Amino acid sequence: QVHLVESGGGLVQAGGSLGVSCAASGRTLSWYAIGWFRQAPGKEREFVAAISWSGSSTYYGDSVKGRATISRDNAKNTVYLQMNSLKPEDTAVYYCASRPAVRASTLWYEYDYWGQGTQVTVSS
Repeated sequence: QVHLVESGGGLVQAGGSLGVSCAASGRTLSWYAIGWFRQAPGKEREFVAAISWSGSSTYYGDSVKGRATISRDNAKNTVYLQMNSLKPEDTAVYYCASRPAVRASTLWYEYDYWGQGTQVTVSS
C-alpha cells in the first residue's frame, strides 16, 4: 500500500502561480503512475494531470493545458504539479492518486490510492 500526502496548496491571486506536491510513503513511487484530480464544491471530480511511472509521458486536462506542468522525482518519492496563470475557476481541493501501472490514466476510477487533498483558492 502506498500512502500519499499532498502539500503546497494555499491562496493565490488570479494570474499567479502555485505548486503542489504529492509525497509517497510505504512503497517506492516509481512503481506507480500518478494522477492529479480536483474537485470544487458542488462539482464533479475533474482530471488535471497525470504522469507515467517513468515520467516519460504526461497528460493534461483541457482546462489546464498550457498552464500546468506535472513532474516527478522518483528518488524523492514525490510528484509535483505546477500551475501558472491561475484563474478563480481553478479553486478546488487538489488530490493526487496512484495507479499501479506503467501508464497513467485520465480516469479517476483507475486509481487506487488517494491523498487527503490540498486546498487551492484563487482570488479574483
